[in-house]
Amino acid sequence: MKRITSLIAAALLSACTATVPGGAPPESGSAASLAPPVAPAVELVADVERAVPADASIEETVEGLTAFSHELHEDVAAPSVNTVISPFSIALAFGMARAGAVGETADEIDQVLHFTPEVHEALNALEQDIVPGDSPPPLPQPGAERDPDAPPQPPVVAVANGLFVQEGVEVKQPFLEILARQYGAGVRTVDFQGGTAKPAIDAWVREQTAERIQKLFDQIPPLTRVVLANAIYLKADWQTPFVKEPLADGPFTRADGTVVNATMMRRVDEEMRYAEGEDWQAVEIPYAGGELAMWVIVPAGDRSPAELLAPQVLAEAGAGMKDGVVELELPKWDFASNLDLVPPMTALGMEVPFDLEADFSGMTDLDLFIEQAVHRANITVDEWGTEAAAVTGLGFPASGPPEPDVVVHADHPFAFVIRHTATGTPLFIGQVADPTAD
Repeated sequence: MKRITSLIAAALLSACTATVPGGAPPESGSAASLAPPVAPAVELVADVERAVPADASIEETVEGLTAFSHELHEDVAAPSVNTVISPFSIALAFGMARAGAVGETADEIDQVLHFTPEVHEALNALEQDIVPGDSPPPLPQPGAERDPDAPPQPPVVAVANGLFVQEGVEVKQPFLEILARQYGAGVRTVDFQGGTAKPAIDAWVREQTAERIQKLFDQIPPLTRVVLANAIYLKADWQTPFVKEPLADGPFTRADGTVVNATMMRRVDEEMRYAEGEDWQAVEIPYAGGELAMWVIVPAGDRSPAELLAPQVLAEAGAGMKDGVVELELPKWDFASNLDLVPPMTALGMEVPFDLEADFSGMTDLDLFIEQAVHRANITVDEWGTEAAAVTGLGFPASGPPEPDVVVHADHPFAFVIRHTATGTPLFIGQVADPTAD
């Protein structure tokens, strides 16, 4: 009998332009509608159907996404801090950005995300393969009570992509068509300058994540012109819940050697898939329906959990999986991660897209760059299954005014003159010694 006591769990959730008028399009899904033109000279395609998955390089895209996942996690993870990331959410958001990127800007996105030339078609095929049915299933109501006698429910996996554009901004039709056909993303007009955009975007986030995530950005600068957003929601019951044996507190040894009491789930399964390496153990816990599973990969010795997300280890674990009798102890957990993606993505080699010299001219003729790149994710794992959500947001402002030639701060006593410009006549003069005094 194999005994696997989890110290860390890795869940592999694992040419022509159009002026955008007011109004809201349909939700992201099987089809999206592009906004109609505001002038007869500009033609936009209406009722653009979501593209049927093509024979794109899905396997190569998944390999690249797995490599990116490990590289990003290595950069942001700390040994003593819980981490949850949705690489697929990040890839979809940057995939949409890639649709409008040109030149070196596009090259660096491709390099860091390991995108292939068929990235849009591949991501579309992956999304439609992962999301069951022709349309996303209804999300559960937040805080809904669980019936302990109910059988495991089919998993709910929902993916939504959104494009939010400042009213009056001209967006190029080829870009809109790629987002509609390959990402199911309609365009929504908002007012970043008037301050109404953030509530609208946050409402979209809450709706797409069953309210597990409340907001995308902490704040949105008024110069923002475009926001690209992705949201992913997952709720999946274990194929076999951890209910035969009572939950019990048990020791969990942290990376620094200290021990805490965690609520441990335990079960003995006579037909559970597992694999073993030289310094790790892995077990596969299937969700109801058999299409999703969690791999729990436990290090031995000095090996860190982050190292176990390397593509080589995952490939070795997958190839070595076999059925056997497994005694599994797994803690319950519930935590969230909030990431500013700009530093890690820059460290991985994506510099130009975040620079004023970025070229997103495939999106709009405005001089846009990515100023904000955020990722929020959370996960709850208990005896019944897993619930998780993630959002990724990219904020594109128009380039601001040029750097000033001189900076004048009147923050100490100063003189003033009110004069007639043409003649130079001083109408009032004086000095300000204390602006707070009468």
